[in-house]
Amino acid sequence: MSDETSSQTYVEQGGFDRDMTYVPDRITREARRPEHGPVDGELWPVEPGRYRLVAAAACPWANRAIIVRHLLGLEDVVSLGLCGPTHDERSWTFDLDPDGRDPVLGMERLQEAYFRRFPDYPRGITVPAVVEELTGRLVTNDFPWITHDLFHEWRDHHRADAPDLWPVAVREEMEQVMKRVFTEVNNGVYRCGFAGSQDAYDEAYDRLWVALDWLEERLSTRRYLMGEAITEADVRLFTTLARFDAVYHGHFKCNRQKLTEMPALWGYARDLYQTSGFGETIDFDQIKTHYYVVHADINPTGIVPVGPDPAVWLEPHRRG
Repeated sequence: MSDETSSQTYVEQGGFDRDMTYVPDRITREARRPEHGPVDGELWPVEPGRYRLVAAAACPWANRAIIVRHLLGLEDVVSLGLCGPTHDERSWTFDLDPDGRDPVLGMERLQEAYFRRFPDYPRGITVPAVVEELTGRLVTNDFPWITHDLFHEWRDHHRADAPDLWPVAVREEMEQVMKRVFTEVNNGVYRCGFAGSQDAYDEAYDRLWVALDWLEERLSTRRYLMGEAITEADVRLFTTLARFDAVYHGHFKCNRQKLTEMPALWGYARDLYQTSGFGETIDFDQIKTHYYVVHADINPTGIVPVGPDPAVWLEPHRRG
């Protein structure tokens, strides 16, 4: 099952509520208690070459981990395995690899890593997931903490010019911005797409556009969400914006406007797309294939739209 379908529940009123229960283990320096955030699971030590980040270009939650790994220069420290854009109800699969197996883990399905750690794992098989290479066991799939810890706990292995994705001076405000972005935008598009009643959809639609209007105004006076430098807040917003016109506008009925019709947000999204570490992680064909094929309840024909033309992402953004 995918992050799109397994991590959701429907409340009585027909609304959507994402299940945020993940394996709470974290990877920290020397497996010591981290300075930030809760410790509800086991602690694993930072160790180059020990772990494999399993992700999928189609998935926005996994996409953020791919971007952060690249921005911090961790490509030779934490390996990357990529699942294909479609899957059955059991698991994401490694159908992009030769013989349909991850070349490092030797697995056909990510589900195998989950079951090696938890033989009776009861929840959906989600990406991103961190897997121990030697044992093939899942370490964690707690996506907000994966990227947080790649920055805070793996700092000894960042490249020299890695960006400060969690600047101390704005961190408190950034946490508030990211919370609103997650609740109202990242998750807001799903609240629209998976609404089970007209009332639930109408409420979700209104909430989404209130938030997007807030972001349009905010980004009309600053280059990035927190000012003049890229932070994790930008990574988290970007992965939703990159999918907006291709998927969320039509497939999820978030159709008041296209992203291309919102000047500040569209310029900002192109600015990030054209920044090293962002655009090269976006595969529009995989993104569209995932949503339009896997979500058979929303798109029963399985027809994948041809457009929009991705060339527009390379147009000048003039935000420098």
